[in-house]
Amino acid sequence: MRIIDLLTPKAIALDAQITSKSEAIDTLVNLMDRAGVLLDTEVYKTAVLEREKTGTTGIGEGIAIPHAKSGAVKKAALSAMVVKSGVDYNSLDGQPAYLFFMIAAPDTANDLHVEVLSRLATLLMDNDFRQSLLDAKSTEEFLQLINKAEAEKFAEQAPAKEVSTGYDVLAVTACPTGIAHTFMAAESLEMKAKEMGIRIKVETNGSGGIKNSLTPEDIHQASCIIVAADKKVEMTRFNGKPLIQTKVADGIHKAKDLLEKATSGNVPVFQATEQAPRSENEKAESLGRQIYKHLMNGVSHMLPFVIGGGILIALAFLFDDYTINPANFGSNTPFAAFLKNVGGTAFGFMLPVLAGYIAMSIADRPGLAAGFVGGMLANSGGSGFLGALLAGFIAGYLVLGLKKLFSSLPPSLEGIKPVLLYPVLGVLLIGAIITFLINPPVSVINTWMTNTLNTMGSGSKVFLGVILGAMMAIDMGGPINKASYVFGTASLASGQFDIMAAVMAGGMVPPLAIALCSTFFKNRFSEKDRKSGLTNYIMGFSFITEGAIPFAAADPTRVIPACAIGAGVAGGLSMLFGCTLRAPHGGLFVVPVIGSPLNYLIALAAGAIVGMIILALLKKPIE
Repeated sequence: MRIIDLLTPKAIALDAQITSKSEAIDTLVNLMDRAGVLLDTEVYKTAVLEREKTGTTGIGEGIAIPHAKSGAVKKAALSAMVVKSGVDYNSLDGQPAYLFFMIAAPDTANDLHVEVLSRLATLLMDNDFRQSLLDAKSTEEFLQLINKAEAEKFAEQAPAKEVSTGYDVLAVTACPTGIAHTFMAAESLEMKAKEMGIRIKVETNGSGGIKNSLTPEDIHQASCIIVAADKKVEMTRFNGKPLIQTKVADGIHKAKDLLEKATSGNVPVFQATEQAPRSENEKAESLGRQIYKHLMNGVSHMLPFVIGGGILIALAFLFDDYTINPANFGSNTPFAAFLKNVGGTAFGFMLPVLAGYIAMSIADRPGLAAGFVGGMLANSGGSGFLGALLAGFIAGYLVLGLKKLFSSLPPSLEGIKPVLLYPVLGVLLIGAIITFLINPPVSVINTWMTNTLNTMGSGSKVFLGVILGAMMAIDMGGPINKASYVFGTASLASGQFDIMAAVMAGGMVPPLAIALCSTFFKNRFSEKDRKSGLTNYIMGFSFITEGAIPFAAADPTRVIPACAIGAGVAGGLSMLFGCTLRAPHGGLFVVPVIGSPLNYLIALAAGAIVGMIILALLKKPIE
């Protein structure tokens, strides 16, 4: 079945006026309904939205392919739309989407639509073809362009499918839930290999099953394997072959780099053992990068507990009556006591979860128990956030050592490792290390740090706020930003709520400063940047510093200093005004529970305006 068999003129809109992702989905669903293939429009739309929750279908390069299977669909069909001005669709590359195709499939075993969508994703990798669709003057021309490209592309590729031996490089592409990413990565690798003169065969593990499967003969003759996958694929067949493991997005956007590495002759040999995939990947990374990844794994799992618990605790104080019993403020009324109890319970998981998932990142699942116990002991033993960090790393590498120690045990004892040896010895050893070696000195350090922060004068706290705020804007989501953020979250555990307030203020400034500058100094920005700048209002108010990254990457010498100075002003003023924050996220949504909220908004506005003015002065008007 071809693409135009599923796409009719009435299901195509060539100049849609869309301003948001939700509008885009609504329009595509309505087009689908016009084609007469839906039994229930709302049921199908709900299925599309549920699919979006698992991951964006904005695949980058200006393309979005939302899709869903539903019992509300009579037969497989496509709708298409062109948005010439572009729309923010939360695409993988962070860029606006201009070309949309929506797939509707009945909830049956028939997966013909998978083949059609794989063809569509393949065609859309061609820049000229995409542009021709964007420039189409009529729906008839739009369909003719697809028909012609499909006929040429797949007639040309058909003979190649017969070849089963003699490939230089093999690849496997797979994504966990969608269809398009799998085939986009496959097509990108195939196209780039053709340009480079590399013979390649790509197996796709899509939702319709495995296609173009790699044979034992293929694997035997190939010089290297590329696995670009975001889900588990069969790996044991590649034992003893040079192998590169990466994410499916790299197959789409970094195909040339992957192929150059695959043909370099310097790819590690894959060993189909428990630890091989992780160890081979980590050899290619610096120690600092590995530590950063492990730390971020712990922090990302910890944040929901801290955010949920912190906001509930803050709400307890907001809804309580201080005059009833000042000493019991936060728990005087039943509702406030309930909020504080639930929030405190969630908050109590902060350090164990942090340590547990750091350890799990290092040693996989066997490290989780040792990490959790180490984090809990650090919490109860007084070493706090710093102790939990150490507990996570120590537990992870401790379990890795146990794995190596027991690697020579007979295969008949393999089953007792994860259920007996690793948890018992891991928990015992990390318990001893944290209790007797980590807690005593780190508790002293923690006490000293807390006392130092408590006794800081106003000037010192303002300076600290300036530094932490500026750090949030230096690399906007990178290691420096994360160092400041982790310091802020750590301060929550020791009751230093003013530090977290300064950190969040600093993190909100960069996107807000850019948004303001693109609004009030339009001649410094291109039309495209002005449109992108508008989305930074939402990102800034939501404490998503990363919204400023595209602007910083394009003009780092002007954007970064302006944002850093503005963020430093916001952080310093927040400290000066004595603002406090019990939750490590939320942006404007948590202003009601911020201590001294009005002053906090003043600090934030001042930082954003300073950043805007400096950026306007540094950037020259576009002629």
